[in-house]
Amino acid sequence: MTPNAKAKTVANNIRRVREFRSYTQDYVASKIGISQNAYSKLELGFHKLSLDRLFQIAEVLDIECVTLLQHDDEEIIQLRVIR
Repeated sequence: MTPNAKAKTVANNIRRVREFRSYTQDYVASKIGISQNAYSKLELGFHKLSLDRLFQIAEVLDIECVTLLQHDDEEIIQLRVIR
């Protein structure tokens, strides 16, 4: 898997968890101090995600960063079953 594909997977995981929590992009963006438009570009993979930003998003989503970095659906699926 290429680095770009891995980054897209992380962005997709963030989106899936956000939707699972029923949070809007605007809500998460306001919690981490950026605009909804900038947050949308992070989720779509148009902008690179810094470690600091990843930690902020994980905290808002109440999930471990390592789970967002998973490249298979197993951890994200388990989140849906556990919660």
